[in-house]
Parts: sequence; structure tokens; C-alpha cells
Amino acid sequence: MSAKFEISFAKSAKLNSGLAILLKTVEADAAAGAETADPAGVIAKAAKIARFSGKSMAALDIVAPEGAPVERIVVLGLGKAAELTAHDWLKAGGAAASKIKNTDRAAVFLDVPGVATDARAAADFALGMLLRAYSFDSYKTKKNDDEEKPTKSVKVTIVTADATGAKKAFSASEAIAGGVNLARDLVNEPPNALGPVEFAARAKELEMLGVEVEILTEKEMRRLGMGALLGVAQGSVRPPRLAVMQWKGGKGKDRPIAFIGKGVVFDTGGISIKPAAGMEDMKGDMGGAAAVTGLMHVLASRKAAVNAVGIIGLVENMPDGNAQRPGDIVTSMSGQTIEVINTDAEGRLVLCDALWYCNDRFKPQFMINLATLTGAIVVALGNVHAGLFSNDDQLSAQLTAAGLSTNEKLWRMPLGKDYDKLIDSKFADMKNTGGRQAGSITAAHFLKRFVQETPWAHLDIAGTAMGSPQDEINQSWGSGFGVRLLDELVRAHYES
Repeated sequence: MSAKFEISFAKSAKLNSGLAILLKTVEADAAAGAETADPAGVIAKAAKIARFSGKSMAALDIVAPEGAPVERIVVLGLGKAAELTAHDWLKAGGAAASKIKNTDRAAVFLDVPGVATDARAAADFALGMLLRAYSFDSYKTKKNDDEEKPTKSVKVTIVTADATGAKKAFSASEAIAGGVNLARDLVNEPPNALGPVEFAARAKELEMLGVEVEILTEKEMRRLGMGALLGVAQGSVRPPRLAVMQWKGGKGKDRPIAFIGKGVVFDTGGISIKPAAGMEDMKGDMGGAAAVTGLMHVLASRKAAVNAVGIIGLVENMPDGNAQRPGDIVTSMSGQTIEVINTDAEGRLVLCDALWYCNDRFKPQFMINLATLTGAIVVALGNVHAGLFSNDDQLSAQLTAAGLSTNEKLWRMPLGKDYDKLIDSKFADMKNTGGRQAGSITAAHFLKRFVQETPWAHLDIAGTAMGSPQDEINQSWGSGFGVRLLDELVRAHYES
């Protein structure tokens, strides 16, 4: 369960207990709100003793003296004013949230002398708080005695000069937090609780926000000729689903933008079974579908002025007696045939039919697919960047910029004919893996064969969607990577 912050904005605050959080840069002589929260002037002495100067994310925690208007004062460093970025405000919000303990109210003073704190910065700070507050403990029946018992609800007043503008901007921040935390929930859910049918039902819940949702069953997918996707699913007793989500916030005649997610709810590797060690992490092999679902939640919640389509292919890859075998040849919806060399290269089989279906039905401006697709991308980029592959330089540049803005960073990887020929097959139009060398690149080339001339990008998020390092805004195993990135892309370039 996530701690709940009831966030409001005000131009001033009258303190009468609780916690005061004051922001400070290295250059500023005093912290924001010091005259209100610290009339006795204890901060200067405490900072000298602790050698606190306001370095980025450093904190000075003080038990307020008798007669002070609050019980605790936390001074949070922002670093150098000239180097502050949007992501720094997000991080500061997360760091502040981590300091809110054993209280039911807190006041945060944002307006540091010498720093132009606008409404967007205040909203980003609040977003950081909401993202840091997330935790997934739904299945814990008790906590250890040494685990902190968080207050169920904390009233947080953020004090800033442009309180009205901040309140307005915060509505979008709440939408983003809702989408990111939805994606985190989906990735964190155990695989026995979240199969393809259950995941589709979670997507269906977006109808409450105005999203149009269709769920295609195995029967409908067979009629469409989705032999690649269905081949992956045939070893599981849990039937596959294809969820089609549409947000119609743009003009009626505007072509939609499209996002496609790999939703392998659990991946054993099939007949090409994975090693047992760490296989429990394969519940997160639907991180791409989670991100797409979270993004559609954001776009609908903030009433984005765009037409968007989200499609997620939902399957389970199991080693049953009816499972797909290495050497099988399947026919995709496109009519192209695929020799299955390795049943653990299954995500691309799911995505190829979903991509073709999306392109054929919706004729989108572009398609972006997200997938925890290859271990090779983790070897190449670790968990700092997701891999970016694209047939369109403009789309690639826009995605890269959005990644830098949100700190959900991408690194563009190469494509080329020499790589493409590695997936040619002796017996079919292509094979589903080109072997160990350039594994992420050949996987991208496989997908590229199903997008035709439509601008397209493939984001390999295997290293960033789950198990990535914890930081100021994420303490969860499932990170929700991709939701903020793609919302920023839409906001910056595609809203009418």
C-alpha cells in the first residue's frame, strides 16, 4: 500500500505543529521559509555543526526547540541554482517524501532566494512526492517490528508564490503518478494473480476514464491470422488476449499515434526453458504492456488533446505438452512465415502480430513498441538506458529528448542490412532469432519487418522496467519506466 499524501498549494502557511521542509541552494544564505519555521535561528548553528551547505539532495534534520511552531525541521539541499533541472525538482520531491515520518501534516517551502520557482517546478516536486510514496505490499499480512508504520494520510501544504498555477499544473502530475503507479502495480503483481485474462480486465477498467477498450479473444485472433502470437500462447492453459485501447482526445480526422506493448505475463522460456535461478523475475516480462496501459491512463486522466491507440498482446509462455517447439514454422498475421529457432525468443512473436494489426487497422502517424525483449540490451546498456531502435530519425530524436527531460534515458542502437540478413531462414521467410551476436539488434530487425513504411521505434526496456536501482522517486522493483517518457513525447510534440 502506498502512503497517501493530500497535497495542496498555498502562498503562505501558518504553522502549528508537524514538520516543516525548507529548500536551500548552495548559494542561498538562508533556506526558503526559514523566517516562518525557524524564528529562533537554530538552522544556522545546526548547519555549521553538520557541515551542511545545501548540496543536492543532502538533508539536515532538526528536532525543533521548545517554542518553535513545528516539531521537526528538515532542510533539503538543491545544489547549485544554475544547474537545477526539471528532474532535480522531481528528485527533491521524492527526497522530501522520504523525510515525512511520524506526522500527519507537513509544510514544504519551495521558494528559495535566487531561484525562479515556477508552477511546473512546484508540480514536478509534488509528482516526486507521489512517486516516492508508492510501495507494493498488498500481499503482506504483517510487518516486522522494525518496519516503519507509515501514517495512512499526510496533509502536505506546498508553499510557493504561484500557488494557483501550481495547483493547475498539479492535475497533470496526479495523472502521471496514477499512470506510473498503475504500471508498477502490474509489473509487481505475482503471476498467479495476473494472467492474460486478468491483465485484460485491468485494461478494461480504463473505460471509467473515457478510454474505449476492446478485448480480442483467442477465437478472434485466430480469425485474423495471428499465428505468431497464438503459437507462444499454445503451451499455457491460460488463454491469450489482445487489448485494444483508444483515447480520442484530438480532432476527429487526426490520425492516431500508437503504442504497442509486449505482455508476456510469465515467461518460462517455453521448451527452450530458462535456468531456474531468477526465473521468478519473469513475472515482469510484461513491463512493456504495463507501460502502455499506464500511458493510456495518463492521457485519459489529463484529457490529452490527442488521438492515441494502445495495444497490448497478453500471453503466458509455458512448456506444456502442447507447447510450441524449436523448428516449428508459424504464419504471422502479415502472411510472413517464421521459423521458431528458440521458444524463449517469444516476445517478438507476440509483438509482430500486434504491430501488423495496429498498422493495418489504424494507419497511425507512428508506432512505438515497448518490450522487455532481450538480455543482450542489459549487457550493452545495463540499467541506465533503454535501447532505442528506429527507422525514423525525427521520431528517434524526439524520443531521445523526452528521455533526457524525464531521466528515462534512451540510447539509439544501430540497424542495417548486414544485421537483417542474420535472421533469414532456410525454411521460412525469417527465423525468430539470429543467435547470440547482436541479439538486441536482430530482435529489432525482426520487428522492423512488420511495420512497413510507418515511422516506428522499438524500446527495449529489459534493463529498466524491473529490478533497476532504487532512487529518490522509485523504491519499487517495478519502475513504471516508459510512462513519463512517452507522456512527455506526446505533450511536447503531438497534442493539438
